[in-house]
Amino acid sequence: MTIVLPIVRLMKLMDEGLLDIAHRHAASFLAGLPERYVGARATRQELLDGLAMPLSDDGDDPSAVLHALAAQAERGAVAMPGPRYFGFVIGGSLPVALAADWMTSTWDQNAGIFVTSPIASVVEEVARGWLLELFGLPIDASLGFVTGCQMANFTCLAAARHAVLRKAGWNVEEDGLAGAPRVNVVVSAEAHVTIHTSLRMLGFGTNSMIAVPSDGQGRMIAGELARLTEHLSGPTIICAQAGNVNTGAIDPLREIAAIAREREAWMHVDGAFGLWAAACAGRRSLIDGVELADSWATDAHKWLNVPYDCGVAITRNPAAHRSAMIVTAEYIEHSAGMERDNFEWVPEFSRRARGITVYAALRTLGRKGVEDLVERLCTRARQFAEILSRNPRAKILNDVVLNQVLVRFDDDDVATRDVITRVQREGTCWLAGTTWHGMAAMRISVSNWSTSEEDVERSANAILAAISS
Repeated sequence: MTIVLPIVRLMKLMDEGLLDIAHRHAASFLAGLPERYVGARATRQELLDGLAMPLSDDGDDPSAVLHALAAQAERGAVAMPGPRYFGFVIGGSLPVALAADWMTSTWDQNAGIFVTSPIASVVEEVARGWLLELFGLPIDASLGFVTGCQMANFTCLAAARHAVLRKAGWNVEEDGLAGAPRVNVVVSAEAHVTIHTSLRMLGFGTNSMIAVPSDGQGRMIAGELARLTEHLSGPTIICAQAGNVNTGAIDPLREIAAIAREREAWMHVDGAFGLWAAACAGRRSLIDGVELADSWATDAHKWLNVPYDCGVAITRNPAAHRSAMIVTAEYIEHSAGMERDNFEWVPEFSRRARGITVYAALRTLGRKGVEDLVERLCTRARQFAEILSRNPRAKILNDVVLNQVLVRFDDDDVATRDVITRVQREGTCWLAGTTWHGMAAMRISVSNWSTSEEDVERSANAILAAISS
C-alpha cells in the first residue's frame, strides 16, 4: 500500500485543483512583473532553509508543494521575463507564446518522430517555412529546433564537419576523427564561447582554431581572414558572427562569403540574436550577404520572445545536416512518406515540442509584427545610449546598431564595476558587467517585448543615480 497510495493521490491532481493553484501563482507573478524588484532578494542559504528537507516516505500534499515553491520564488526568482531586465540577451515571453507553452506541457508530446506526435511534426514543418522566409534563406534549407544557440552551433558545425570531410573522402560518423584529414577551423577573435564549446564537443579542440583579428566594434576583419586562409589546404570551416555579444556588431558577411567560396570552405554564421535583423527592413543592410552562408544558428527565446528553451539550427545542405544527426534502430518507426521526423535534424531524440511556441508567436505577430518587435527594441537601446551619454561621466563604447549598449563610467574599471553593483542592488533594473577590449563595461541588452520608453527612462535614471551616489 505504501507504493499504491501516492499514485492514487497523484491521480486525483485534477480534482484537487492543482492547475488552478499553479495558474493563480503564475498570474500573480506575471501581474507583478512591471513593478517587481528585478534581481533576486534571497540568498542561497535562505532558499535552502525554505526548500531543503529530508525526502519523506509517503510524499507531501501536492498543493503544499506548489505553495512552497511559489513562496520561495517570490524572493528567489529573478524578474527575467519583465520589462527592465537587461542583464543578458534574454527575451521575455509573448503572452501567446507562454500560453502555447502551457498547452505544450499539457499535451506532453515527445516530438522525436511523426508517429509519436503528428502535431509536433507538422507544426515544426510549418514554422520552418516561416522562419526561412523571414530570414531570407533558401526555402529548401533544413531546420531543427534545439535547446539554444549552443546546440544550434553544435548541430550546424556537425553538419559542416560531415560535409567537408565527406568531400575529402572520409566518413566521420562511422570512422571518427582519428586518422581523418585535418580540418581547418577559422573563427573570429571575438567568437562567442558557444562556438568554442561546440568545437570541443565535436573533437576539434580549441587550440587548433585559427583566430581572425577583429576591428574596434568586434567585427571580423575580412582582409585578415583572406590573409590567414590564403595558403590553407584541405577541409576548411569558417565561422562568422551576426551579433557580437557585447556590441551587437555584425561581421562583413558578404566579404567573408566570397573568401569562403574561393577557399571552397563551409561558412557558418552564429546569429544567436543578430540573424533576426534579416526580418527587419530597417536593419537588413547590416546583415547583407547572410544568405550566402552554408549554415546558420539562432535563438527563438531571444528576439522572438518565446519561453526557454528554443534554438534553431539551419543548413543549406539538408543531406549533410541529416547525415550528421540521424541514427537508426529496429524499434524506431521512421516515416516513409512526406512526414517529418524531427529527431533527424537535432542531437536529441526525446524532447519537448519546441516548435509549438514558435508557431504561435509567428502566426500571431506576422511579418510586420516580427519586424516591429526587432525595430522597437533597437530603438529602446538607442534611447538608453542617448540618455546615458548626456552625463559626462558616462561613455558609450559601441555603435548601437542593434540591441546592445556598452557603457563605461569615469573611464575607470573600479568605478564602472561599482555602478553596476549599485544598480543591481537597487533593483529598478538588472544588467550585467563585461570586459570589453581590456576595459570593464556595463552591458545593457534590450530584448524584451514589453520594454517601453518609460521602462528605459526609469532604468536609465536609476543608473545615473548610481553614478552620483
